[in-house]
Amino acid sequence: MKKQSSLKVAVLMALLASSVYAQAQGYQVGEVVADFRLQTTKGEWKTLSSLRGGQGVIVVFTANHCPFAKLYEDRLASLHNRYQARGFTVVAINANDPAQQPEDDFAKMQERAQQKLFPFAYLHDETQQVAAAFGATRTPEVFLLVREGDKLRLVYSGAIDNSPNDAAQATEKYLEHALDEVLAHRKVSRDNTKAVGCTIKWKE
Repeated sequence: MKKQSSLKVAVLMALLASSVYAQAQGYQVGEVVADFRLQTTKGEWKTLSSLRGGQGVIVVFTANHCPFAKLYEDRLASLHNRYQARGFTVVAINANDPAQQPEDDFAKMQERAQQKLFPFAYLHDETQQVAAAFGATRTPEVFLLVREGDKLRLVYSGAIDNSPNDAAQATEKYLEHALDEVLAHRKVSRDNTKAVGCTIKWKE
C-alpha cells in the first residue's frame, strides 16, 4: 500500500513537472502560432488575426505593475508607430493574476491605456491560456510573428533590446534588427534572446 502511494506521488510530481516544462517551452521559432481571441481595454473582443498587419504582428507580454514593462511602454508605442506603415502592428497582452497583482486587473489596464494613450491594442489574457501557449515567462517579453498567407509564424522571441533602464543606451536593438531583416527578405540572424523583466504571476 505504501509503495502504491509513493508511486502515485511520483507520477503526480512527474505530470506537474512536465506541465510546467511544457508551459515554459511554448512556441518555438519556426512554428505556426494559433489564433486567439481576447478582450481589449476598449471592451472589444479581438482575434490575433484581426489585429495583425499586412506583414505580421509584434506580440508583447507586458504588465501594469512591472517597472521593466513601464520602461518599455514608450518604446513599444514608437515601434508600433514606425512599423505599422511597413506592415507590423504591436499587440500588448497582460496575463498577470490580479489576485497577486491588483494593479494588473482589467480596470487598471483600461486606466493605463488611457493615461499613456497607447496606439496599439492592449489585451487581457484573463485565463492565462495565451501566455501559456506562447511559453511567456517575463514582462516585457516579445514574440515576432510573420504572416504567411493566413498563418503567423514565429521568427524571433525574447528581449526588445539590451538596455531595460534607458532606451538611449541600447546598443543591441534585437527586435528592430529582426524586423528589418524580415522586411529585407532575409532570415533572422539572431532569433532568440533572454527576456529581462518581472515574472508573469500565474494563478495558484
